Amino acid sequence: MRVVLAEDLFLLRDGLARMLEAFGFEIVAAVASGPELTRALAELTPDVAVVDVRLPPSFTDEGLQCALAARRARPGLPVLVLSQHVEQLYARELLADGSGGVGYLLKDRVFDAEQFTDAVRRVAAGGTAMDPQVIAELLTRRARDRPMAKLSPRELEVMELVAQGRSNAAIAARLVITERAVAKHTSSIFGKLGLPPSDDDNRRVLAVLAYLDRG
Repeated sequence: MRVVLAEDLFLLRDGLARMLEAFGFEIVAAVASGPELTRALAELTPDVAVVDVRLPPSFTDEGLQCALAARRARPGLPVLVLSQHVEQLYARELLADGSGGVGYLLKDRVFDAEQFTDAVRRVAAGGTAMDPQVIAELLTRRARDRPMAKLSPRELEVMELVAQGRSNAAIAARLVITERAVAKHTSSIFGKLGLPPSDDDNRRVLAVLAYLDRG
C-alpha cells in the first residue's frame, strides 16, 4: 500500500514513516510542507495520504487544504488527518462528498502502532476512522439537532461507533449485543436520517456525514 506522509516535525515524520514501513506500507513520499504535499499527491497517486493539519508555510490548515484540493482533483482519494485539536469543520469538509476514505485522529490519543495502522488501512479501503473524542464532541454539539434527536440513546451509541469506522461485529462486541441487533439499529438510523437505499458501506458514510453536518 503506497502512502504519502505529510508532517513538518522531523522526528515525528521519521517515526511515522518507520512504523508504517514496519507494518508493510510503502512510503512513496514523506514531506514537510504544503507545496511538497500538493506535488506528491498530484504526481505519485498514493493509495492513502496521512496528513498533519498544520504545515508550512501558513501553519494554520495548510495540510488539510492541500488534501482537500487533491481530493477534489481525484474524488475519493483516501485521506487520514492528524491533528492536535478537534475541529468540526475539518471533519465535515472531509466527509462532504459522501464517498468515504476519510479519517480524523488526534495525535495524543493514538496509543499504539496497531491502532494507527488499522486506521490507515480502513481509510485506504474507503472506510472512516474517526477518533472517539472527535465523535463525542460532535455528538455533544449536535445533541439538539432535529435529525439526531430522532435517534434513541442506543442508536446514538451505535451511530458514534459507526462514525469511528467500526464494523457491525466490532459494534456488537463493544455494546454486548448481537450483530443482528446492530443491523436493526443501523437500518433504523438510516431510515430516521432519510438515507435512500444503497449499498451498506455507502449509507454508513452518508450517515456519518448527516451526523456531522446537520445544524
